[in-house]
Amino acid sequence: MLMSQGRPARLMYMANGFRILAHGDHVICAKSGAVVSLEALRYWNVTKQEPYATAEIAARAAIGE
Repeated sequence: MLMSQGRPARLMYMANGFRILAHGDHVICAKSGAVVSLEALRYWNVTKQEPYATAEIAARAAIGE
């Protein structure tokens, strides 16, 4: 969607995917602040509704670091 380029998306994170609530082309990692394109987004926490940039960041978040 051309209008959403450069804008963060708002997502609902679910166990097997996510639902787009507000269109955008990326999210911001909850821990590192890194920009993560929706195409590259693979890690999130359903309970906290947080996206993560990498598996390492997601694992650290899961153990409370």
